[in-house]
Amino acid sequence: MNIQQTQGLNHIKTAFAVLMVALLSACSSAPVKDTSADYESAAPPVAADDGQNMGSIYRSGYGMTLFVDRRARQVGDIITVTLEEKTDASKSSSTATGKESNISVPTVTLFGRGVTSGGTPILTTGVSSDQDFSGKGSSTQSNSLTGSITVTVSEVLRNGSLRVRGEKWVTINQGEEFIRIKGIIRPEDIGADNAVPSYKVADARITYSGKGALADANSMGWLGRLFQSVLSPF
Repeated sequence: MNIQQTQGLNHIKTAFAVLMVALLSACSSAPVKDTSADYESAAPPVAADDGQNMGSIYRSGYGMTLFVDRRARQVGDIITVTLEEKTDASKSSSTATGKESNISVPTVTLFGRGVTSGGTPILTTGVSSDQDFSGKGSSTQSNSLTGSITVTVSEVLRNGSLRVRGEKWVTINQGEEFIRIKGIIRPEDIGADNAVPSYKVADARITYSGKGALADANSMGWLGRLFQSVLSPF
């Protein structure tokens, strides 16, 4: 093999490598940002200790809720969110159009007679068109999520509403499943059992997903994503 053939083969290998890198870059999903820190439990603020202990039962900075219910109201308090999410959506459409046109020009006469060629009129003109269109579409989607998750109060807003966040991880065999939720709730919506339904959480972000072998088995490979992407010519 001479020098030119060797250089040509190297160019082909380089071009192939660049093509494969471009395909892998296009097909691979964007790096997923780790948002676990956004759902970490919030700790209550540490009360300042003046160093004085007079030996009495009452101490400054410690709550005395002898006659008050234990509903969440402060940063670090715990509240249970009951997941009651169910959505059903359906949509259908149908369109039909039609158009028909006809144009005819009378036979041209010359000296009172029609112009013919071999007995056939040659100056007779007529145009006709017919257009039809019909289209249909339908879409149906249904989602359901039930359960419960206990979260903590991360912030008390100026209007008294509570910003909550939390997550729950469950490890089953070779996989992990987790539920994450954060949002804003009103103290008035908290029940006597210190629980609130999820449909009363404002700006709610609820995530139910998993990691591990089972989640990987349910994910499409990079080659399959290539043929499903807009870059696929097929």
